[in-house]
Amino acid sequence: MTCTDYARSFVCSNGTGARNAPQFWLESRCTLIDDREQTRDEFYQCASCKSEHTFAEKDLFQDPNYDFLPVFSKADVAIFRRHAFLNENYLEYREAKAVWGGPRFVIREAEPVKELDDAGIIRVALKGLPFVSQTEIWDEETGMRAIIECPVKTMNADPGRGIYQVDTGPVLYPDLSQRYARKIEALRLAFVAFNAPDFADFVIEQPIEIEEEGKVICKVHHYSGIVSRPAKNSVWVVGDI
Repeated sequence: MTCTDYARSFVCSNGTGARNAPQFWLESRCTLIDDREQTRDEFYQCASCKSEHTFAEKDLFQDPNYDFLPVFSKADVAIFRRHAFLNENYLEYREAKAVWGGPRFVIREAEPVKELDDAGIIRVALKGLPFVSQTEIWDEETGMRAIIECPVKTMNADPGRGIYQVDTGPVLYPDLSQRYARKIEALRLAFVAFNAPDFADFVIEQPIEIEEEGKVICKVHHYSGIVSRPAKNSVWVVGDI
């Protein structure tokens, strides 16, 4: 087994015919596995940035501003735009080759890496070393599986009780309950938490209504859709221990 070196992995433009050739830091990856069709598709979620006037002489940030987060596969790109309000163009899909000249995946494997048991997780959590987690989920009715991998940004540990808890995101959370013609459309943004090898909880970004004195005053996107499901979790430490 291997895992990604998130400190040195990026999605870049190939530069062909593009006026801007950005480099996006990788924040999570999702491997979507179709056991019936025997296919595997990789999706790469990049870190958020803010809406900007690229290469302008001044006033570089757009006003009003919004969060901008791209997700890449070889075929398609999903772009999440999150305003302070519930905007209609929150999620846009485009062909990958039409965005910044197409993606170039610079994905490096971490080395050395070691998979940890519970005791090892707690021991290493006190040393200040980077973790990577992998969470496998599945749907037996559709025959779809997914492996969600990410750097662990928050690792909780209680050495006295011998327990730990991963809490990190955003990550790519796939809807496995149906088959999508364009597979990237199965993906949502979420945070993941787990403290055992056999289940994971997710809180998914979704539209919600904000009320004041019983009246809806606005609608926003927020991480609020909580689900719990069986999973196979593994935690890896990157570097010598």
